[in-house]
Amino acid sequence: MELEDQWWKGQLAADIYQALRYKELKLPSFKGQSPQLNLRRYFADLIAIVSNRFRLCPTARHLAVYLLDLFMDRYDVTVQQLHMVSLSCLLLASKFEEREDRVPKLETLNDLGCMSSMNLVLTKQGLLHMELLLLETFQWNLYLPTAAHFTDYYLSIAVHEGDLHDGWPMKCLEKTKLYMAKYVDYFLEVSLQDHVFLCFAPSLVAAACVAASRLILHLSPTWPPRLQRLTGYAWENLIPCTEKLLIAHDSDVKEANKQKCQQPNQQQQQQGQTVYHTSAQYLNRTNAQYPQQAPQPVAAPNHLPASYLSHSTANGPQSSNTQTISTSLEAKSNIPNRAFQVSMHYTCAAPCFDR
Repeated sequence: MELEDQWWKGQLAADIYQALRYKELKLPSFKGQSPQLNLRRYFADLIAIVSNRFRLCPTARHLAVYLLDLFMDRYDVTVQQLHMVSLSCLLLASKFEEREDRVPKLETLNDLGCMSSMNLVLTKQGLLHMELLLLETFQWNLYLPTAAHFTDYYLSIAVHEGDLHDGWPMKCLEKTKLYMAKYVDYFLEVSLQDHVFLCFAPSLVAAACVAASRLILHLSPTWPPRLQRLTGYAWENLIPCTEKLLIAHDSDVKEANKQKCQQPNQQQQQQGQTVYHTSAQYLNRTNAQYPQQAPQPVAAPNHLPASYLSHSTANGPQSSNTQTISTSLEAKSNIPNRAFQVSMHYTCAAPCFDR
């Protein structure tokens, strides 16, 4: 999308925003009828890995996943073909959103380590054929707004010096803005991981990311009038989407705490094994023959309790449909060891940050 850098700070920001809102009204519908829908998360992760490898902008990554969603929704594609489709979507999105010199080249794509594990070699003819098929599917229209296209505009006023933190004036406005940007990036990636967020308008998902971030940072009011005026969404409109984001965040925090508790036990077990082997069978070996201990994963620090939405009763009614939302997210919870572990692939997306 040919938007100048930091368009949200320019004189045409309001006009560009209204154009994006108008365009999202005409987005193709997503029916969720792909036979390979259970593989969507894997290919969304693949797009994210390659995108981060080439340091592509968030709008390119989100547009690529959206193109993949729409294509899978219309065609029955084999798993091997989906690898080609995913990378072609990323190439098309990067050509549309990035400068020409930042678009990944065929040679560098084939040199990626993940390509050999997928047993995939890209060819110029194959990519051209797939890109043409994608463009014909979307009628040569890639002007498709995603949540990532709205967040920067919302972030421009997401934090104000008049906001309160835990009922007290903020000590450092710039630090709060930094945490706000990090949390919004995190929730953006969460929304990318589950197709359930496609039932919401992209601008609403972006607004819910800001609202969820303000809740976690304990900023009040949770949804101030300035954000309601800018986004056009009242707090009541954001509750369903915000609840889904916070449920995913809680799942991340629980998984991180679980890993943090398991890490000392694993270290103690490995230390005990090392002492036993050293005193028994490794005494006569050289240093090069000792087995090296595998590095342990670093777990995220502890963070906030789960009752976020009850914190915002002064700004809007509490929603009573948490059980319904939890049921709709059962599909992702059945994936082993993948409870929205966004931090596995995204440099900016850890579920918690030091306060």
